[in-house]
Amino acid sequence: MASSKPNGTRLKRPWALTLFGLLAAGGLIAMPIYAGSPDGTAMPDLVHFVGRFHRVLLHIPIGVFILILLQELGAIFFRKGETTIFPMFFGAVSAILAVVAGFLLYHGGGYEDSALAERHLWGGLGFAVAAVLTFVVKAWTVALAANTAFYRLLLFASVGVMGFASHDGASLTHGPNYLFEYAPDPVRKVLGLEPRKKAEPEKPVEDRLVYAEIVQPILERHCVECHKEDKFKGRFRMDTYEFLVKGGKEGDGIEPGDADGSNIIYRIELPIDDEERMPPDEKPGLSEHELVVLKWWIDNGADPQKKVADFEVDDAVMAAIGQIAPASAKVAAAADPAKEEAPGPDDELKTAVATLSEDFPGALTFESQSSALLSFTAVSLRGNLDDDAFVKLGPVIPHLVSADFNATQITDRSVALLEPAENLKLIRLAETQITDAAIDSLLKIPSLESLNLYGTKVTDAGIVKLAALPNLKRLYLWQTDVSDEAIADLKEKLPGCEIIKGI
Repeated sequence: MASSKPNGTRLKRPWALTLFGLLAAGGLIAMPIYAGSPDGTAMPDLVHFVGRFHRVLLHIPIGVFILILLQELGAIFFRKGETTIFPMFFGAVSAILAVVAGFLLYHGGGYEDSALAERHLWGGLGFAVAAVLTFVVKAWTVALAANTAFYRLLLFASVGVMGFASHDGASLTHGPNYLFEYAPDPVRKVLGLEPRKKAEPEKPVEDRLVYAEIVQPILERHCVECHKEDKFKGRFRMDTYEFLVKGGKEGDGIEPGDADGSNIIYRIELPIDDEERMPPDEKPGLSEHELVVLKWWIDNGADPQKKVADFEVDDAVMAAIGQIAPASAKVAAAADPAKEEAPGPDDELKTAVATLSEDFPGALTFESQSSALLSFTAVSLRGNLDDDAFVKLGPVIPHLVSADFNATQITDRSVALLEPAENLKLIRLAETQITDAAIDSLLKIPSLESLNLYGTKVTDAGIVKLAALPNLKRLYLWQTDVSDEAIADLKEKLPGCEIIKGI
């Protein structure tokens, strides 16, 4: 029975296939161990070129294994469609090719979430090894006409690992919640996920409580850290309205109806080198629009229960509120039919971009043909971009909306030049030479939503200052010296910010 060969598919003893299969599995496991940590700057262009084919190759083993699984299920339940050895051979080979390409892509660098990228790498390697072992077991099962139970167990396990790796791959490409973002609540419950939150309609600016939704967040960013229940300098707490009015050893905190006579405004407007100035010079002070709103609220009686609609609001104050609460800015713009859309790039900007493209080929792109906003990526520059070269970007910095400086040679000196980038929402500074000094420059860009500091020299002293960035939604701190305590403190101050520490 062992030597019969129906359809020419049975093998006598697949020793050679077994040897090559085990060598392939061992080689896959050894790859990341001997290669070490990824370093995109040291990789030749060929590595980047081949690695990018991973996104094409990965679909082949997925399709092959799904077909094999369906065929095996048909054989189990309907006694039809017994599989031959070739599909498993093709699936195993395609899995190896996809994983090798993925390995090269990983070592090309550039991932914001490096911890997730590493987990996806090991998941893919696990699937490829499982595919090879499943193929070897299939070959012996066919050769010996043995029971298929063990082979099928390995097949199901391989598909399970494939699903795990595929989920991480989708998360890398589309975000961590991509696959299950729209899952119904029963499915989310089985997976241990929180029920989906009902989308709340955007609240018009006129309906916002001035103190609770606009003023208090300003105080939280700049004052409450040193003036709260367990730490109140000058015997002055600012974490509730009652304590804010009551003041401390220097007297009342605010004088409703008289902003200039209020102690907190007096302290805020002192010269930066004055010892009595608040916040102290090592902390970021209030921006001009925050001060405008605070003084307007106090001058109008500082009522904690009134909404914006209950006050008189001129254009300057409405514009300032819009910068503090971006959603309200949309409402204000919609209410003004005369307000035109932002103009597209003018000839001067187009000329500047064309000129810079000679020094930074392919690095600068417009968001759209009708947009004056730019994206910059140094993926092809890497070590060739240093502080001296960075200075050339000066004319376009105010137009940047995203900037990728990962693995370049820039330092704090270059980051300081980004202060005019009032539209900048995303900046990647992974594996650069920046330190805590760069954080002070970034604090002057309140529009920042995503910041990557992976592999930099930032410490707790710099990270705590990021609490002053009201729109920060994602922060990457993998392979830094930032402590868990500092991260926990920052999460408390920025509850809407996702902080990725890695492993």
